[in-house]
Amino acid sequence: MHTGSCLCGAVAFIVDGDLTPPSACHCGQCRKQSGHLWASTVTHQDNLSFTSSETLEWYRASDIAKRGFCRACGSFLFWQHNDEDTIAISVGSLDEPTGLKLAQHIFVADKGDYYDIKDDLPQRAH
Repeated sequence: MHTGSCLCGAVAFIVDGDLTPPSACHCGQCRKQSGHLWASTVTHQDNLSFTSSETLEWYRASDIAKRGFCRACGSFLFWQHNDEDTIAISVGSLDEPTGLKLAQHIFVADKGDYYDIKDDLPQRAH
């Protein structure tokens, strides 16, 4: 079981189930919304429950996905594909210890020109 929240604590949640090894996403949307790259882990949406969600908002980021954030503090917390029953959760929003280790970089073809990826983790173009 994992717990997590936004920066101000107005959105708080529990994950009661498995989490995937996290990915660092370098796509333009994640960079714009997070300010750099976004690391997330994935679980089945039924594993996620909220202990507080009054400030949770969803932004329709594209025709295929939405992004969840706290309207009070602005924390970017979730990403969910329209047609899937899984949800990506910001690794940074999880309370420690998480027991997770970054597994890969995704959307590296879209990464910013202001940094290099220096680790030896797998890199996927998309």
